[in-house]
Amino acid sequence: MDAKEFAAAYAEAFGPAAQLPLLFWYSEEPVRAVPKVEGCFFKALAEAGQGLPVSLNAGNIGCGGGKFYAGFTPMPPFVPTFVSQKEHYKQTPEMVLEFIDRLGIPEASGAWLNFARIDTDAGIEAFGRAEGALFFATPDVLSGLVSWASYDNNADDAVRAPFGSGCSAVVTQAVVENRRGGRSVFLGLFDPSVRPWVGESVLSLVVPMSRMREMCGTMRASCLFGTHAWNKVRDRINK
Repeated sequence: MDAKEFAAAYAEAFGPAAQLPLLFWYSEEPVRAVPKVEGCFFKALAEAGQGLPVSLNAGNIGCGGGKFYAGFTPMPPFVPTFVSQKEHYKQTPEMVLEFIDRLGIPEASGAWLNFARIDTDAGIEAFGRAEGALFFATPDVLSGLVSWASYDNNADDAVRAPFGSGCSAVVTQAVVENRRGGRSVFLGLFDPSVRPWVGESVLSLVVPMSRMREMCGTMRASCLFGTHAWNKVRDRINK
């Protein structure tokens, strides 16, 4: 299944109201560089959802954590204290360091991190070499995505929900999993700092491309096609 076939099958399964996923990948040249994004770089991804590719690097990501979790820079010294004592996301700086060490953040494999909707020219071209596919989804859409991801995978970690910054829960988790050929997918956007930049009823599901290749082959056999229960949910998504 190529990108065009996937986009058509996804639209058939979920209906026109469900946003197509964004692919993300590294490259040495930008697809479409954007002005510097102050704060959370997820605010720039709205343009990608509208069909305009977004290319980010160490220069136009304004958040030190975003640069770090995207693999562009070493950990800024302030991060453990900031996350613990300013944001209160972890009880101690030592817990932050333990989380980061266990995550094992890889270096960026290119100068730019690109995001493009899967049906755009950039998305179609990058489909075979992307790191992952990012779905922004309401609970009803997540119901279908999680059911699909669990269809051929009985592992306890088939669907994971690790807490972390939006960039760590999406980019870092997908890159780590993709590069080890893993089969987990990741729910995200639980971090309150990223919430203002996404819809109030939206979470993310990121599928590493190592898993996406498998799931493309199971989509039509899963509950997303021809089942009474999913048809009712699909109708509600598209009302």
